[in-house]
Amino acid sequence: MFSWSKTVFVRLAEQHRQFVKDLVMNLQALALVLERRGYLASCYTCGGQMNSASFMVSLGENHLIRFLVSDYGITWTEMRDDRELMKLEGAEAISQLQELANLVKNSIGPGFLDGPEMPETAGMRRVSGRGALTPVAIASPQHIS
Repeated sequence: MFSWSKTVFVRLAEQHRQFVKDLVMNLQALALVLERRGYLASCYTCGGQMNSASFMVSLGENHLIRFLVSDYGITWTEMRDDRELMKLEGAEAISQLQELANLVKNSIGPGFLDGPEMPETAGMRRVSGRGALTPVAIASPQHIS
């Protein structure tokens, strides 16, 4: 008979809390970088424990990204003209956030997602009909400057 160790689940719970905390810190850093590049961006946390955050950024005229993280889940929502284009959860939401970080890392300023393609963003494209960003490369948001 298999016996469960109490410490396995305690360890997993602690790892999850640390993961959420790391994600919140990276969202705060991404919001700062976006603000410095001229975007309307914010990242709000609840309390000092860094166990949840609400991240929002306006990518142009009526184009909004909202990313929510907490102990209960992770959600990415992309909206245009007050209509929800896409909603992702969990790992898919984090992958989409990574794509945003990659685009920011390679951009030069506001409007880069809505304007004509610039040399810095060549090869980055939208998924036809969804308005979603497609993955190009994976890099840690911690390395955004």
